[in-house]
Amino acid sequence: MSRKNANSESQKGSLREFTGLSVFLGILLAIIFGAANAYLGLRVGLTVSASIPAAVISMGIVRQVLRRDSILENNMVQTIGSAGESLAAGAIFTLPAAFLWESEWGESYISFWNIFFLTAIGGVLGVIFMIPLRRALIVKEDGTLPYPEGTACAEVLKAGEEGGASAKTVFKALGLSVVYKFLSNGLKIFPEGVSYGINTKYFAGTAVGFDALPSLMGVGYIVGPKISAYMLAGAALAWLVLMPLLNMIGGADIQGLSPSEIWGSYIRYMGAGAVATGGIISLVKSIPMIVSSFKESMKSLMNKEASSNSERTDRDLSFKVSLPIIIVCIVLILLMRSIPFGIIGTILIIVFSFFFATVSARMVGIIGSSNNPVSGMTIATLLVSTLVLKNMGIIGHKGMIAAIAVGTVVCVVAAISGDVSQDLKTGFIVGATPSLQQVGEIIGVISSALAIGGVMWLLNTSIGFGTQELPAPQATLMKLIIEGVMSGNLPWNLVIIGVFIAVMAELLGVSVLPFAIGLYLPINTSAGIMFGGAVRYVVDHLKKDPKEKEAATTSGTLFSAGLIAGEGITGILLAVFAIIPIGAGTLADVLDISSKFQFPQEVSVIIYVLLALLIFSVVYKNFSKKKSE
Repeated sequence: MSRKNANSESQKGSLREFTGLSVFLGILLAIIFGAANAYLGLRVGLTVSASIPAAVISMGIVRQVLRRDSILENNMVQTIGSAGESLAAGAIFTLPAAFLWESEWGESYISFWNIFFLTAIGGVLGVIFMIPLRRALIVKEDGTLPYPEGTACAEVLKAGEEGGASAKTVFKALGLSVVYKFLSNGLKIFPEGVSYGINTKYFAGTAVGFDALPSLMGVGYIVGPKISAYMLAGAALAWLVLMPLLNMIGGADIQGLSPSEIWGSYIRYMGAGAVATGGIISLVKSIPMIVSSFKESMKSLMNKEASSNSERTDRDLSFKVSLPIIIVCIVLILLMRSIPFGIIGTILIIVFSFFFATVSARMVGIIGSSNNPVSGMTIATLLVSTLVLKNMGIIGHKGMIAAIAVGTVVCVVAAISGDVSQDLKTGFIVGATPSLQQVGEIIGVISSALAIGGVMWLLNTSIGFGTQELPAPQATLMKLIIEGVMSGNLPWNLVIIGVFIAVMAELLGVSVLPFAIGLYLPINTSAGIMFGGAVRYVVDHLKKDPKEKEAATTSGTLFSAGLIAGEGITGILLAVFAIIPIGAGTLADVLDISSKFQFPQEVSVIIYVLLALLIFSVVYKNFSKKKSE
């Protein structure tokens, strides 16, 4: 089904969209996903995308339980619900650093209301800054930017609407992914990560492997072989060239480090420089589209009749609404007396927020929200912001708190703008109303901001950040960066090397963003995605007939969407298990049987390969059906 037909069919059906039920369910899911992902991210440094899980849960409640028939209402639930996960990512990657400083300094700078306002302001700005970008990125580049999770989410919603074989494909994959994730991460019967250290005489200091996760397989299939290969190329440069080189010439200090320590101490800084440079290049390339989109928005604002007569599916929030919201956000930032932003800090927030909103929105169009390197963009923000604040004389404790607060708002903006762009892509495919989705996003942001503040205070009080149970790895890195800049000990040479690696990739005609992301992320992530990309490559070369190729690709996309949804739902459920106390531990500890029995990682390799073959068999089966029709 074409995009145009999908939109027109949605408009002919029920237009029930922004309802009391969709708002209530959306807020509930935003709070649940936000709280669960806050804990998950503080524990392992990663969050689980909530868009597709929210869509699946919405379908189950709205369509199956309540028997309400409206794809637009389901879409609104997932739009509001997914905001919680993105806002949680922005908060947990930065704010725990302030709590760690408080324990070291014995001074209190961050309150519950500080957390609420910082995250809510960042979330609202992330939504507003996406408004002038929607036509440029979602509409004009439809077919160029895949927006994997947004597209997959739309397929899930359409499959539920159409029923029959399409829905079965999604839910079979979802059920398989739930079982897979529960066995690997719940019971821990087999490891999710496969890694082999390389300790030969002539090639040491690195490791190879992949994360055997259903979601990575699904993302790889959706983004396709080219993007997957660019990411793996960046990872290969880092892990198979730079890390062995550092080990060879670095002397005893580096040779005594493990591969993960070399990556964390050296490569990650290079990756941050590369991602920041890739973002700048992306922004420069996007300037014509951004300017054109702004012009169209201004024309719509000035021409009231044209604006009122515009199609429902192409109607954004008016500038008369969005501009006052931006002004209110700026005023609130200036009024936060406990955090010394001042005019300089406020300017840094607005400039970096708009910049990285644009970068993040385009970036997730390539690799999806789950692999969006928000922390890389935050690192770039902190590097510049801390330097500016230091040179302006805002130093010491106040300077560090101001820097992390700037980073928090920008981090939330980047995370939310990526989520919003995915949701708008879903809405574009199913025929939703953009302005209503934008209102829904704001509602989801504010409700989840209230929940995140409480969750962070609870976790810090009951467990404590920086402990073995809640190491808060991303926030710890942000803390070290700010301290390094303030003290003058940051390894700028590594950051600059990353800058020129990205420039080199652009000069060679390589798509710099996925390449830089591959450089920044562990090789296990890129390698896991490449499995799905390889399956897609084979599928794309099965037949050249357009109709047969579309049928094969669609069935694979549906199955991949189910894999992503299943892992997302199970990951969030397991995160909840991890905070339910039982005896001296938690429910997650009770489920974990790895200390008694666990298959070796070779079994994980076999299972992941079988999963790749299963996707191919599903696609080939649907291809054969299409051929016989």
